[in-house]
Amino acid sequence: MDYLKIFAPATVANVSCGFDSLGFAVDAIGDEMTFTKTSEKGVKITNITGADLPYDVDKNAASAVIKKMLSEAKADFGIAITIHKGFSPGSGLGSSAASAAGAAFGVNQFLTKQYSLLELTKFAMFGEEVACGSAIADNVAAAIYGGFVLVRSYEPLEVIKLPVPEALTVVAIHPQIAIKTKDARAVLPTEIALQDAVTQWANVGGLVTSLFTNDYDLLSNSLVDVIVEPFRKGLIPFFDEVKTNALNAGALGAGISGSGPTIFALCKGEKSAKDVYKAIESTYKKTGIGFEMFISKINPEGMKIIK
Repeated sequence: MDYLKIFAPATVANVSCGFDSLGFAVDAIGDEMTFTKTSEKGVKITNITGADLPYDVDKNAASAVIKKMLSEAKADFGIAITIHKGFSPGSGLGSSAASAAGAAFGVNQFLTKQYSLLELTKFAMFGEEVACGSAIADNVAAAIYGGFVLVRSYEPLEVIKLPVPEALTVVAIHPQIAIKTKDARAVLPTEIALQDAVTQWANVGGLVTSLFTNDYDLLSNSLVDVIVEPFRKGLIPFFDEVKTNALNAGALGAGISGSGPTIFALCKGEKSAKDVYKAIESTYKKTGIGFEMFISKINPEGMKIIK
């Protein structure tokens, strides 16, 4: 094989109560990446569209991952890549994660799939560190494994793929404002009350249980974040209005995707998702702030080979 084209999905991380530990992949948007095998060793970026990203192979999340993988595998070939960003960096939808995870997945195809999904996640985490300074796993693991994932441990890394109720659908709005991950982390508390911690642990347990049991009521009751959302929501204009109107329209729950500014709402079924979409759209049309929206099923498989 000398050429490969893949789809790397956008992801929603944290999922309300699961800060840095829960995430899921979406079907509707993502990146397209091509990989061409070269006789010259190393990695080269030949084209980037859809976003202004660095061509420097040590500063680009995708090429940094490829360089590391080829070196560790002692590959006798190189890779030339193109990246088409299907959604905006800084959206809170795992933009750098899609690039990093897509790179790890793509190169592994040329390395006779010698690396496991867990190992690919570790490589992709390196790309996240290059892009945003933190080797966080929730977005990249969701993109690589597909569906819902739980990052149960970082030392050692342990990723658990969770089941997805069939009717589960996500609606998301991306207000056209910029929030840097480091700024979103800077507003978080350094200490939390024990009762808040207990509430959050219980919600994570309830959410995971709801995925295994297809219990949408339990899922709805568990999509509550008492630790991170109260501090971060102030960075997102009209967050409370969007969340309230989404819930009133029938959403199971709503919260901040990643570090924002994207707001996600989980729904049961397509009809409910369309109602929630209309409610959120109507809310934001009155704000004067530009926005993009989508409805998507949860992506069960993660990466897809296009050709």
